[in-house]
Amino acid sequence: MSAPILDTKELGHDSKEIGTSPGASSPGAVSRESLVDPEGYGSTEEHLFKDPTIADYWRGVYDKASYENRHRFDPEFQWTAEEEKKLVRKIDLRIMLWAWIMFCALDMHRRNINRAISDNMLPEIGMDTNDFNYGQTIFLACFLSAELPSGLVSKKLGADRWIPTIMVGWSLVAGSQAFISNRASFYAIKALLGLLMGGFIPDIVLWLTYFYKSGELPTRLAWFWTALSTVNIVGSLLAAGILEMRGVRGWAGWRWLFLIEGIITLLVGVFSWGLMPPGPCQTRNWFRGKNGWFTDREESIMVNRLLRDDPSKGDMNNRQAVGPKRLWKALRDWEMWPLYIIGLTAYIPPSPPGTYLSFILRQIGFSVFQANLLAIPSQFLFAVNLLIITWVSKKFGERSIVSSVSNIWIFPWLVALVALPGTVSNWTRYALLTGLLSYPYCHAILVAWNAKNSNAVRTRAVSAALYNMFVQSGNIIGSNIYRDDDKPLYKRGNKILLGITCFNIVLFYLVKVFYIWRNRSREAKWNRLTEQEKIDYTLNSTDEGLKRLDFRFAH
Repeated sequence: MSAPILDTKELGHDSKEIGTSPGASSPGAVSRESLVDPEGYGSTEEHLFKDPTIADYWRGVYDKASYENRHRFDPEFQWTAEEEKKLVRKIDLRIMLWAWIMFCALDMHRRNINRAISDNMLPEIGMDTNDFNYGQTIFLACFLSAELPSGLVSKKLGADRWIPTIMVGWSLVAGSQAFISNRASFYAIKALLGLLMGGFIPDIVLWLTYFYKSGELPTRLAWFWTALSTVNIVGSLLAAGILEMRGVRGWAGWRWLFLIEGIITLLVGVFSWGLMPPGPCQTRNWFRGKNGWFTDREESIMVNRLLRDDPSKGDMNNRQAVGPKRLWKALRDWEMWPLYIIGLTAYIPPSPPGTYLSFILRQIGFSVFQANLLAIPSQFLFAVNLLIITWVSKKFGERSIVSSVSNIWIFPWLVALVALPGTVSNWTRYALLTGLLSYPYCHAILVAWNAKNSNAVRTRAVSAALYNMFVQSGNIIGSNIYRDDDKPLYKRGNKILLGITCFNIVLFYLVKVFYIWRNRSREAKWNRLTEQEKIDYTLNSTDEGLKRLDFRFAH
């Protein structure tokens, strides 16, 4: 029997209700109570599991799935808003902060190649811009191909075991880039890096859903993705210094860059084996202490607040594999595909300028030192705009329209880069590139949107990987738009990016219309049911996940 989903709304994000079903009198329909503070923290007697029949049903689901936290499930359990806020702050410190550090370790090796090529790396190993593009394509293709398999392995073994393992692997491989001497070795290492890094992002996002409610996730993911700008800022500062080591022991500066950063991330990977608990009730071990990170009461608050927000989070064990049957079901969830298409194209426009920024600045006359330091302002503004756009999305409960602002922002900067003559000053061109790369990054909104619409652990595990595979496919496209015969201004490439930007703006609005249509269609079917039929459907329907009539898509 499949698990009934009663369209559990994101607190403070979708509406003023929590746990609401489409029918006002359907089982589990409750409104926000005064016991819950304005931010949605604290328990209330009015929740999904108040109905004993619903509670018994879900208890059976959790027992059948061997859900690792089921011993803490308690429909009668109550807690205060202050207790929950204090607990969330503790989760942020213990879980979110280390996830952010691990992401920094990933992105350090995804981005340091952009700084290495500003130090004459390409000519020193007999390569040009096109060869570099092919290497990036190999990396992204392997990254993409590893995402789903890595996600399935992680779901079986546990993210706490798998993620540290691949981190240690990619750190060793990334450090070995210090010894590459030709195009073949460059391609081989890029392939290995892609295979080892590919599963990290969907794996870590799924792991975070074990600790956070759906309404909390977008904000946390926004901070999570500040790792991109943080690494670019810190990486640019490190590169500016390390690249000055050219000549030490006869090595080029870029070789020292790969070696030193490989050692740094290797340490992060080793510590991750001890700092990643499998789940809320599994923090006790030799490294984290025999009493673990959370008290029994804190564990009960964590588990019950998550299940009352989204009961489907307990329909699988965190070490339960997604088998072929479950995988096929997730792939057939065609209503998720509009989000995948957004992932494919939304990030293409800023990708080539971001990759080639330091290289372009070198080509138009800036020094290696200047080219790396001048990348910092755009990354700082990028982080600020990322947090602002995610806050706006949560504040107004809007995803598609707010996310479209990312490409609307990029549009005028690209128009200027295409229209301005080649004789314009280098500082003007730098200002335009900085403005473009300061765009409000909507990835945190889209990842949380994807997780929300998945509506089942099985779908969530697969859809996170599929979404990121589409994102990497877009990056493959983006990595081949700037060509060697188009440098240093890349006029032709920018015209292509401008066309894709226009398409993206329209796409965001079409996806919103699509989900409005799907919700209205389901609402009409739901309203044709009698009250008894609604109760029977909730408890006995074989529909599952996002196929259920009582589930509504976020948009």
